[in-house]
Amino acid sequence: MIKFMVDSASDMSRTDPLCDIYVPISIRMEGKDYLSGLDIDNDTFYELLLKSKDFPVTAQPSPQVFMDIFEKCRQDGDEIIYFAISSALSGTFQGAELAKQMTGYDKIHIIDTRCATHMIGILVQYADSLRREDVNASSIVAACEELKKRIRVLAGVDTLEYLRRGGRLSNFAAVAGTFAHLKPVISVTPEGRVEAVGKALGKSRAMQMILEKFRSCELDAKFPVYTIYSCGGKNCTLLENKLTATGIEHFTRLQIGSAIGAHAGPEVYGVIFVTK
Repeated sequence: MIKFMVDSASDMSRTDPLCDIYVPISIRMEGKDYLSGLDIDNDTFYELLLKSKDFPVTAQPSPQVFMDIFEKCRQDGDEIIYFAISSALSGTFQGAELAKQMTGYDKIHIIDTRCATHMIGILVQYADSLRREDVNASSIVAACEELKKRIRVLAGVDTLEYLRRGGRLSNFAAVAGTFAHLKPVISVTPEGRVEAVGKALGKSRAMQMILEKFRSCELDAKFPVYTIYSCGGKNCTLLENKLTATGIEHFTRLQIGSAIGAHAGPEVYGVIFVTK
């Protein structure tokens, strides 16, 4: 049987029927450790984030966690496709690769999605459509490797400080983003890195920048459009209104979970989509 495996940086729920295997990323806040998606929910996480004076710290699963999963799948005769968070953002992919080599089981397929948050969910949904057509695992992986190049995210963040402190963005970019109250717009590059693609004076202009960049892309209508937010839906609602005004009526609002929210911070809003 082909089983899909995700980590909590995918922001898919562990109860999602497409998540056959769920691997949590740990978060340390206020001296306490949590497993993202397991023992801390989004509301609790953001409540703590807004109150805390310290920045949260995430830690990737150990290779042993993956080895235990892979060994059980070998015993059960299952084939695994793991949709890992971008290797440029976390060492989780590398840890899984090491565990695969140590396990020596050839029915383990690990995709470096070069993606994060609900971008990964698009890949998993597409993979499931192929699995239901009895496409073999190798072909599913090849199709997802092609699709991942076309998944885009454009997001506004209140500050780049969370990304900088988490090592996901250069100090220069973070400093430039806070200068004169500029509001940055970020994206994930084809290499899977977080990049500031623009800065605007004020949130309204940042949203307009997102809208302009979004409209310059040719959407693939076979895939969903997601609006995303971290905590507080006001910014997301404003962005959705702007999208609707351009004729984009069908989208789903999804929340960024704790594994990514720890690095993105509060008041994030954005859009995820697939280009032709």
